[in-house]
Amino acid sequence: MRSLYEIFVFVLLFLALRGIFRQFMVGYRSSRNSPSTGSRRPSTITVGELKKDPVCGAYVSTAASLSQMVNGSPIYFCSKECREKYLAR
Repeated sequence: MRSLYEIFVFVLLFLALRGIFRQFMVGYRSSRNSPSTGSRRPSTITVGELKKDPVCGAYVSTAASLSQMVNGSPIYFCSKECREKYLAR
């Protein structure tokens, strides 16, 4: 009966230490990934109207996209590659 008690205590101690270690690692990882100011910035710009890229069909923000004037109207692209493919037509 004593060995069953020791196993039970060992398992509880192991689970408690594992939980503490996980919390420590989550805090450590998030502090390494965040900017020094403490605030996180989004990885993409989300301001502006969404327009559809005519080459790949992706929707891009007008503020974050590459644009090209074609026949007097702007065309919006998600990348240089899409813009080059469109202009090469």
